[in-house]
Amino acid sequence: MEYRKLGKTGLKISRLGFGGIPIQRIDVAGTKVLIKQLVDEGINFIDSARGYTVSEEYIGEAIEGVREKFVLATKSMARTKEAMSRDIDISLDNFRTDYIDLYQIHNPSVYELKKVTEEGGALEALMEAKATGKIRHLGVTAHSNEVFEQALTYDWVETVMFPYNIVETQGEELIRKCAEKNVGFICMKPLAGGAIEDATLALRFILSNPNVTVVIPGMAASEEVAQNVAAASNTQPLSDTEKNKIQELKDTLGTQFCRRCGYCGPCVAGINIPQVFILGGYLNRYGLEDWARNRYYSMDKKASDCMKCGACEKRCPYNLPIRKMFEKAAEDFGA
Repeated sequence: MEYRKLGKTGLKISRLGFGGIPIQRIDVAGTKVLIKQLVDEGINFIDSARGYTVSEEYIGEAIEGVREKFVLATKSMARTKEAMSRDIDISLDNFRTDYIDLYQIHNPSVYELKKVTEEGGALEALMEAKATGKIRHLGVTAHSNEVFEQALTYDWVETVMFPYNIVETQGEELIRKCAEKNVGFICMKPLAGGAIEDATLALRFILSNPNVTVVIPGMAASEEVAQNVAAASNTQPLSDTEKNKIQELKDTLGTQFCRRCGYCGPCVAGINIPQVFILGGYLNRYGLEDWARNRYYSMDKKASDCMKCGACEKRCPYNLPIRKMFEKAAEDFGA
């Protein structure tokens, strides 16, 4: 297993990490099997989130007795000091630990990222928790280049998590800037929410970029761990055959695939357009139907609220037929 320093945190982590979102599909016993396998394979970076229902809790029970073997990361969508302080304590309790290595602000907008740094914002709670040893390092997760770019302007940001895969390469220049600024880059969505079926090729592509510190595919089965370890262990340059397959995937998915760049917004009907498609991916490809439906139904505006104005399609740099895609999403979710 190859190891890297996670930017200015100084933490030594495996280049292949463990994404904790699919843990929701299994149980504590299954999680324990996976955690033992991670130890055996030398995978020492685990990422979860407060929003992943039972993920923190299952992982916490599974790492008892081997906590010191892992660099543990999680994240919260809290934006105020009070809410973030509460979430940090919940995470500590769920993980059954007295410290968390990396705590991240989960997917803020540009506006929200600014607000969390102001008086009474979530950053105050994070800094206090860091001072008392509850957490050790701070990061930001993002889905838009604008948030990614803003995060890199803050000295307290030690890591950035962002989607990067064969069909989502819009962050490559900012990933390079991470390396320049010694900010750890955590690659999420390596399979583009399940749209890319060839996991080995997907990981080979990502890890061929030297500026990627760690990639965190979600894993819920031993076979997936073994397959991903094999892919990450192959450090040979991409072959011409692999490069051709990568281009084929770009050509196939690129015309009908939301990269979550956000350029389509703002929607006149108030719909969070990328979020609809993110949840659609979880519904149809990730095996998280209940989780996706619950989050979709909690949205203020849904795909069925589309006014068919087409303004989003004019702004989409990938010329996606968003109105037709909304029709399918509304049908899939039944609302």
